[in-house]
Amino acid sequence: MRALRFTFLAPAALACAFLTTTLPTCRAIAQSSDQTTPPDNSKQNKAQQPTADNQTHGGTSDRQTTAQIRKAIIADKSLSTYAHNVKIVTVNGAVTLKGPVSSDDEKQKVASAAASVVSADKVTNDLTVKQ
Repeated sequence: MRALRFTFLAPAALACAFLTTTLPTCRAIAQSSDQTTPPDNSKQNKAQQPTADNQTHGGTSDRQTTAQIRKAIIADKSLSTYAHNVKIVTVNGAVTLKGPVSSDDEKQKVASAAASVVSADKVTNDLTVKQ
């Protein structure tokens, strides 16, 4: 079965290798395949509490608070993808921020975005700076 898969993939790989000098898409594929991708942090995220699954689904105001904080974070285009994807959990008006960010500055900006929606004393900043 492996030989069969190789038979189908080999012509595509050769064609892309030939076209890397002419087509930007093939060049981008060739460059991205040379880099090793960092492992995801799914196992680490599963161990963190509270999670978005723990957020009460009955509280409309909690959902609205989470949505407002998410919009404020996404609106800041200077933040990294990590910061845009932090976990925001709101329970009874108390906000918990979890996940990795790229720098201490981003950690502060995300916390400030949350504090702009609710008071700063209701924000628990459990963000970590990615090494």
